[in-house]
Amino acid sequence: MNRTILPNPDTDPSIRIPALLVATLANFLTPFMSSAINIALPAIGTEFAADAILLSWIPTSFLLAAAIFAVPFGRISDIYGMKRIFRYGIVLFTIASLLSAVASSALFLILFRILQGIGSAMIFVTGLAIVTSVYPSHERGKAIGINIAAVYVALSLGPVVGGVMTQHLGWRSLFYTMIPLGIAILALTCWKVKNEWAACRGERFDWKGSVLFSVVLVMIIYGFSILPGLTGIVLVLLGIVGFSGFLMFELRVNSPVLDVRLFKNTTFALSSLAALINFSATFAVVFLLSLYLQYIKGLDPQSAGLILVSQPVVMAIFTPIAGRLSDRFEPRKLASLGMALSTLGLFIFSLITAETGIAVVSAGLVVLGLGFGLFASPNTSAIMGSVERRFYGVASAMVSTMRLLGQMFSMGLALMVFALFIGNAQITPVQYPALLTSIRTVFMICTVLCFAGIFASLARRIF
Repeated sequence: MNRTILPNPDTDPSIRIPALLVATLANFLTPFMSSAINIALPAIGTEFAADAILLSWIPTSFLLAAAIFAVPFGRISDIYGMKRIFRYGIVLFTIASLLSAVASSALFLILFRILQGIGSAMIFVTGLAIVTSVYPSHERGKAIGINIAAVYVALSLGPVVGGVMTQHLGWRSLFYTMIPLGIAILALTCWKVKNEWAACRGERFDWKGSVLFSVVLVMIIYGFSILPGLTGIVLVLLGIVGFSGFLMFELRVNSPVLDVRLFKNTTFALSSLAALINFSATFAVVFLLSLYLQYIKGLDPQSAGLILVSQPVVMAIFTPIAGRLSDRFEPRKLASLGMALSTLGLFIFSLITAETGIAVVSAGLVVLGLGFGLFASPNTSAIMGSVERRFYGVASAMVSTMRLLGQMFSMGLALMVFALFIGNAQITPVQYPALLTSIRTVFMICTVLCFAGIFASLARRIF
């Protein structure tokens, strides 16, 4: 079998900083876009006269496409080259951004968002894999910490910056902004990143497994998006059953799109589970607190946004520090400490009332931001460091898939609780007590979920 000889990261340090720079910039680009668009949905709905269901597909279509194509493109990048797929992804994302900016209807915007999601999948599965490839193990945690910080900061800043841009420049400005950034990243990649990485060159691509994986993921993610309806429950259950069938199918394939044997590696399996739990428990925090601060506390969007910024600021400070520490100390302990602090932050929010002071909310956000920062990079470093170089693309794709599934589950959980306590009623002062009960209930569930995640993170040493 013909395999490409990979550059040795210990003897080729000149490509590390350029590779980290382009991967980090790209890692900011895609999650920022996915979170910023949510704040612009009312403006989009007004312009296109779109109903709530159609509007919900604008962010959902992006997440669906990104999740469906993450693992297949992770495998493709291992076979045909990470830098090549990364470049193609930047090109597709930039073109899709231009098309979205000039979309003439909600349906066209959804179509272009699907293309943007595919481009995003190509970007984030290769970006992390490239960083892992060029940095030696004793420096990898620091680099991954910087890379992952971009994701967390983008997810948190997206609604804040997106709100300001939508209010003053219009929702189309979000997409127009992506164009020069995409061109700059592409130019920097072609200019500075000269190496290519294809550890599985010559192997076959598992098309059947990829299609089966995509169908199963569509059922699970779309099912979450329409919970708590019966159709959503059925689709999620079918998706779970189908995923079991997918795993059995992959065991019989010589060159699988997802090598199931990776899950026999307890560090890989439990770290992936910990990532899923972390995103499931924490992604809806900004959404919930945005409603709390504006409806219950009566703040305007700008004031609420300034309070919510405290979380990404703490994350931006501590995620690279945690990454550096994971190079020296056991990542399992740092990640578990981060999960514990996240649990504490969620517990604080589960106790909020209409009289809770802004200082308490800010303190909870700081604790949660610190927990995010300590968990993300050590856990990701543990995942990437637990596999062979030939599986970097697939491992990176698994990190992204866990993030996307966690995001969908977190929002699905929040919407399900809202449907139970509020129903389809418009949020008015009459509904404020029910809204507060819903917010507290979601935070309680997420606290329990995150607490269980501590043991999933600690269990990596036991097995």
